Formats: sequence, C-alpha cells, structure tokens
Amino acid sequence: MVFESTVYPGATEEICAPELEAASGLKAGTDFKLGYSPERINPGDKEHPIEAIVKVVSGQDSETLEIVAAKYEAIIDAGVHRASSIKVAEAAKVLENTQRDVNIALMNELAKITRLAGIRTADVLEAAGTKWNFLRFNPGLVGGHCIGVDPYYLTSKAEQLGYHPEVILSGRRINDGMPRYIATEVLQLLATHGFPIRRARIGVLGATFKENVPDVRNSKAAELVLELKKFGMQVMASDPHAPIEQMHEEYGIELVDCDQVKDLDAIIIAVPHHAYLNDLPALIRSKLNPRGLLVDLKSALNPADFLGEYQYWSL
Repeated sequence: MVFESTVYPGATEEICAPELEAASGLKAGTDFKLGYSPERINPGDKEHPIEAIVKVVSGQDSETLEIVAAKYEAIIDAGVHRASSIKVAEAAKVLENTQRDVNIALMNELAKITRLAGIRTADVLEAAGTKWNFLRFNPGLVGGHCIGVDPYYLTSKAEQLGYHPEVILSGRRINDGMPRYIATEVLQLLATHGFPIRRARIGVLGATFKENVPDVRNSKAAELVLELKKFGMQVMASDPHAPIEQMHEEYGIELVDCDQVKDLDAIIIAVPHHAYLNDLPALIRSKLNPRGLLVDLKSALNPADFLGEYQYWSL
C-alpha cells in the first residue's frame, strides 16, 4: 500500500497503518506492506510531466522499498530516488513545499519594502539575478492546496515534538496576509488620486489559485476580491478557468464574463492566465478608464507601455 499525499513525517506509519489495520483486520508489516512516494506534479506545468520528474520512493523494509521502486521505475523516465525511510520521504516532500512558501514570503516582504522605497521589485530581482547563486522567486498570492497548506503539517508535527518553528510560521503569516495588504494598497492609491472609494469600480482578472488551472481551493485571488468588497467597492471578478458554481459555493463570489468587466477605475491582473496574455495591453485599454489604476501583481506587463495613461503598481 503506497501513499502519495503530502503529510508530516510519521503520518503513514503512525496514522495510516493503524487505520488500515482496523478496517481490514490485517497486520501492517506482516499481511501487507507500506510504502510512501510523494506526488510531485505541478498543475499547469506542461514542461514537467510525471515521467520527467525524479520519483522519491520508500518502504517500511528493504524488500518493500525495492518492490515500490521497481513499480515506479517502469513509468518514470527520470528514475527514482530511494529514501532511507518512509519518514525521510515524507519530510522531503513537505520540505519542498515549505521551502517554496518561505522563499515566496521573502519576496513578498521585499515587495513591501521596495514599495516604500519607491522602486520596482521586478527591477531588483532582475539585477540580483545576475549573480550565479541567486535563487529566483517572485512575489505574489500563495494559495492552493499545497504550498499554502502543507507547511502547517510540518509545523504541527514540530510542535507535537516540543519545538516551535519560527521561520516557517512567519512566512505563512506574510503570505496569508497578502490579500489584505494588496486591498489596502489599492484603497490608498485610489484615494490618493481622488477616486470615490465606495463608488469605485474594480475589475479583478483571475480567480483560481494559480495560472492556467481551474482549481480555486484556498484561492488568495478570491480572498482579494472579498477584501476589496469590505471597503464598499464595486468589484467584478472574471476568470476563464474557474468553475462558476464552485466560486459561488466556496466564496460567495459571482464571476462575470470578461466582456462585462469594463468602465473601471482600477483593474487588477491577479492571475495572468495565458488567455489574458495574448493581447493584455489592448484588453486593459478596453476596460480601464483614463488615469485609472493598473495593478499588475506578478509583473506580467511592461510599465513603460502605459506611461502617462494609468497609475501602475506591481508587487
């Protein structure tokens, strides 16, 4: 029995094994064997299909490990990595997602600092990226059912063991707070330029948790829409991928067709789907009023293309 879900170190043997034993009447290690091989699929990423990603495999004993490895080697062209134990494989997977979360949190904190300093984060990253060992991450909204959730598995286990993690939880607080931060910045920018807040028309393009996927679980773009509505703004959200009924059920948000998003005081490119990028400047000019606010959360645009037309802000 091989588990692939992201869990904290020990979950497979400490939780899953007893549950299986209770349900089946069989004994783990005797009547059936346990393995763990975490999934590493990146939704929306067509450059890294499952067969091209090295598969971490593990088993509760050496015989099981080789059986599990052989099964995955049959379909994984990139090969497998044999972890020394199930706990090691579990920890490796949750670390992958936690590391990415912490690195993005650093970029989000940097974005807040560069905003105060009056410089553009994308320009800083471009300059820093010229160093050979600089790791490139970008600021943005961190949602979904992996990066935005999995670090809590690790911190929960750490606290069970008597250790209070600081860096991981700090990164989580920063990333979870980004929708409110962005909404507040939009409010201030509109107010500074004389827009009446309660009548301001705001368009949000993108509602899924990341680009080019229909998944809206733990969507921070959806949270951003809700934060903007708290200020009394007229917010219209559109997304070519997001399931309309699910958005309504989970968030109470009524998505509208992109054609209905127009006559805007501000437009927020929250999730730059490929569907938007084909002719994004023309799309913006057809919807945003002159001197309106253009918020480009992931720096999908060249701000020089809009000089003198709009207020531009990116993370």
